[in-house]
Amino acid sequence: MESVLPHDVPSGPPAGLPDPSVLASLANAFFSALPGSAPQLSGGRAPAVLPGVAGTLPLSAPVLNEVSNPAPAGSPLSGPGGTGTGVPGAALPQGHLPGGNLAPSAPTHVLSLGNRAPALAPHAAAQNGLPDNVVTVAPALDPRLGGAALGVPEGLGAQRPSAGGAPLPSGPSAASPSASPYYFLGDAGQPRQLSPASQDIVVPGWTEVSAQSFGLPGVDERLSEPRFPYDRPASPAPASAASLPAVAVAQPAASSHYFLGDAQSSRYTALQSGKPHGIPQAGASAHPPFDVNAIRRDFPILQERVNGRQLVWFDNAATTHKPQAVIDRLAYFYAHENSNIHRAAHALAGRATDAYEAARSKVQRFIGASSPEEIIFVRGTTEAINLIAKTWGVKHVGDGDEIIVSHLEHHANIVPWQQLAAQTGAKLRVIPVDDSGQVLLDEYKRLLNDRTKIVSVTQVSNALGTVVPVKEIVELAHRAGAKALVDGAQSVSHMRVDVQALDADFFVFSGHKVFGPTGIGVVYGKRAILDDMPPWQGGGNMIADVTFERTVFQPPPNRFEAGTGNIADAVGLGAAIDYVQRVGIENIARYEHDLLAYATSVLQPVPGVRLIGTARDKASVLSFVLKGYETEEVGQALNEEGIAVRSGHHCAQPILRRFGVEATVRPSLAFYNTCDEVDQLVSVVKRLSSRR
Repeated sequence: MESVLPHDVPSGPPAGLPDPSVLASLANAFFSALPGSAPQLSGGRAPAVLPGVAGTLPLSAPVLNEVSNPAPAGSPLSGPGGTGTGVPGAALPQGHLPGGNLAPSAPTHVLSLGNRAPALAPHAAAQNGLPDNVVTVAPALDPRLGGAALGVPEGLGAQRPSAGGAPLPSGPSAASPSASPYYFLGDAGQPRQLSPASQDIVVPGWTEVSAQSFGLPGVDERLSEPRFPYDRPASPAPASAASLPAVAVAQPAASSHYFLGDAQSSRYTALQSGKPHGIPQAGASAHPPFDVNAIRRDFPILQERVNGRQLVWFDNAATTHKPQAVIDRLAYFYAHENSNIHRAAHALAGRATDAYEAARSKVQRFIGASSPEEIIFVRGTTEAINLIAKTWGVKHVGDGDEIIVSHLEHHANIVPWQQLAAQTGAKLRVIPVDDSGQVLLDEYKRLLNDRTKIVSVTQVSNALGTVVPVKEIVELAHRAGAKALVDGAQSVSHMRVDVQALDADFFVFSGHKVFGPTGIGVVYGKRAILDDMPPWQGGGNMIADVTFERTVFQPPPNRFEAGTGNIADAVGLGAAIDYVQRVGIENIARYEHDLLAYATSVLQPVPGVRLIGTARDKASVLSFVLKGYETEEVGQALNEEGIAVRSGHHCAQPILRRFGVEATVRPSLAFYNTCDEVDQLVSVVKRLSSRR
């Protein structure tokens, strides 16, 4: 086989590292000594005879290596695990080999295939004559165990019943640790690091269903001493930014992932109260020390390579990425719980219903609502505002009434109200902003009157990052006898939200802005208001009784969830909320505040840069224009370096036009971004600036 590698790539392993072929031979010799293995794995390569299986199965580690590894012997790409260096610590030179950015960023361990090979072959015959690995579910546990395999069980069906049929109480798992690098939180509420010593799956006792039950990550060693995220000197800031805090990225920690699940989440309300049914409680709230590098390892897409460079994701205001915990939870739902909800007596319907309603309760606790019945699942913030305008609005807004929004609003918080005003004869009034991009409360007070029916404002501007004083806005609306809606699409991932403390009548947000799936969002409404609202869509799930003469509707929230909802993504949103709560929303807010201050201090002084939106209170958005360049040109130049930003009007044309621009470049930050990434962005902007 002829090599297609460039001539300057060495043909052997890196200096100081063993030859992969030698290690492969050692692996073959190791497996030849295992009980039940064929005595001759080299030379004659005697086929393995498996007990209980008729005939022989000519599988051996060398044969599997030859079949699965297309790279030539001696090539840097060769290894027993397939394409990859096969040598620990020796990754491919990403971005320098043709197609190298398509390969995994981490090397395949030399024994990875060998460890898996014995499990790929059948070991016995089942009663129906088929090989056992065809008819069993590894590790031979009933799949009814449900979401417990991910540490997020959602229903009593997820626990194996005792002889009497009642679920057994929870307790410590007896499983031994796996080789996974992920973290879970132990019973003491402290993060633990997994031991790499063993990859064997040990079936635990039935005192508690754990992640190890399905060979998923377990817990072992505790983390070492706390680490802090700001332990390297910051890049020098200009004199004008001397008052801004110095921020820097944490040095890589010995830890791997931050965490994927929480053993505490396997404690059921039902088990605590002795009742036969219940929704699981949220996991423990103890937070590991904030380590941005460990957090980044929980987001697999951050290892993606774009144009040969590692992805830098600065488009978080458009959508956020998903931690492995959310990805796994979605996969687990479809593999073990997938069903329609509420209207069936079979086991999967029960599991899916438990998972869906548990997610509703997680949202309720996350935003501080008083009950799960105040939480309605929709597709996103846009659908949420449309639902309110077309139900509450149609019923309560009439000719001559007034609707107030701010100049900062996303189109989704403008257009539905315009449509309502056109339909009813109401008027749309707008709260102006000052030159920094903050709303003018005195002007807002002048707009309020006895004709004002609803005030609908964003909590954080998606275009400027301005943090709006929504608590004061809601209070003033109520004094005028109006209802208040808060758009939290850009706030829930950056700050603590308590809808009862805000006293908001409605609060809406999208799951994909808070590290959850797309296509799922939330409407919070005060229960008395929801009870008074007519349904928006008609169909299944929202009805109590239907005749050809009349229909009786369900109470909220089912009244507003017609048809088959986005069940899996609601469950995924619950997993995202679990993740955010374990990191700690205050930890996230603190880190992002400092990161934004650093980014402002290094971007603002670049010649030709004009920041759009300089309010004192801002969340993680930096909107700017660069003299001499169209915003698309800047976005394209950044993309060539693997840096993703949004360039355009951000569905907020009125506020950009208030500042005399039609579009901006908008880097938007999240808690997995770093100062090094900010430096990369600023370096590209400086280079562009120097050319014109």
